[in-house]
Amino acid sequence: MKILEAINISKSFKKPIEFQALKDVSFSIEKGEFVSIMGKSGCGKSTLLYILSTMDTDYEGKLYLDEQLITGQTSNQLARIRNEKIGFVFQFHYLLAEFTVLENVMLPAKKLGIKSLEEIEADAMHKLTLLGIQDQALKISSRISGGQKQRVAIARALINNPSIIMGDEPTGNLDSKNADTVFDIFKELSEEEHLSLLVVTHDQDFAKRTDRIIHMEDGRIKL
Repeated sequence: MKILEAINISKSFKKPIEFQALKDVSFSIEKGEFVSIMGKSGCGKSTLLYILSTMDTDYEGKLYLDEQLITGQTSNQLARIRNEKIGFVFQFHYLLAEFTVLENVMLPAKKLGIKSLEEIEADAMHKLTLLGIQDQALKISSRISGGQKQRVAIARALINNPSIIMGDEPTGNLDSKNADTVFDIFKELSEEEHLSLLVVTHDQDFAKRTDRIIHMEDGRIKL
């Protein structure tokens, strides 16, 4: 089953000068597939991820998520799809410093508003246990290590049981030991939870261990 499918995605910027950032990009990701995107700075990786994550709607082409056409949906519909179906892990964890680890993980589920507070808390503890940091649950998030913060960010990305996790340089801020840990977590999620993952990375060691690498160059997928 295709979890994500991009068909002929093109994107141009008008200012400061007209520039075509993406040119006819097409690919798909299957359920449980772990895919990385690589390419030099300025090749269009982040622009593509921004479109795939439904944040940018000003593009040509079609985007499907869970075999549902996403292109053309309203901003309210897209916000719900994003919260329900996509988990995000960035280079910086973006945790709320004054909140506990548990409160940070619960936030997207509270925003979605489908489950009771008790269910959300139980879910969040389950995700933290999955990532081996349940003992940090009641700590203020500014008081834990960088590697632990990134695990909390992954737990937060998983809280709504998304169809796909999208990562933008998720190991870019970590030392090699913590980067390996994050890779192992992603690999396990792909193999055991059948979760799809799409990760933009500069880290060749990380990318070559994923199921497939999409190489980008000058706004195109390099075949």
